[in-house]
Amino acid sequence: MKILVIDTATEACSVALEVDGQVYNRFEICPQQQSQRILPMIDEVLKEANLGLQNIDYLGFGRGPGSFTGVRIATGVLQGLALGTGHQVVGISTLAAMAQQAYMQHQCEHVTAAIDARMSEVYFAQFKLEQDVMRLTGDEQVISPLQALKILQQNPSKSGAAVGTGWQAYPDLNAFEGIQQQTNILYPDATYMLPLAKYLIKKGYSTDVENIEPVYLRDKVTWKKLPGKE
Repeated sequence: MKILVIDTATEACSVALEVDGQVYNRFEICPQQQSQRILPMIDEVLKEANLGLQNIDYLGFGRGPGSFTGVRIATGVLQGLALGTGHQVVGISTLAAMAQQAYMQHQCEHVTAAIDARMSEVYFAQFKLEQDVMRLTGDEQVISPLQALKILQQNPSKSGAAVGTGWQAYPDLNAFEGIQQQTNILYPDATYMLPLAKYLIKKGYSTDVENIEPVYLRDKVTWKKLPGKE
């Protein structure tokens, strides 16, 4: 199986290509430059793997949550790639990607992800390991740090490791002592979306590009689908 995954939902920009178990990837922290970097990074991994886009089996993208502009960039680029090739696509949670990285790098089986959502809020979710992939427990939410803290205090055994920029951005979260911060995992990385993408594809969640749905969580933003697909 050959899968290409992209993500621009946060200050990070990343691309990962898996070809029959071999992974080619790029990851950069480049705030406000994702739209300039994403296509060159895609070209780089394809050239490294000596493949053309038409040789890929599936396309994936970080579907959010994240910044409106960042999620929109990845969604738009994916639309362009998929319309040109006809490939099936799959959307991967940015929060789940960080949880997956915590498992793959640190063997964490319970993970709490919190990304700084600005406006004194965090994108928040908790995950647990099932069959080598991190699965969501509860809901992905955009909530205040104090609301997140209450959730942590109600279910301390489910908290596990902490990932994401929210812990540094909002000291209130650090009032909960029953969690171990993984300070090297601040942003989603497309490399760790690959196992999640394969799992979703296996479960039948890949779809035509017309059906993709970015996830913003905030009701204040909207997304215009492809013409004729509203």
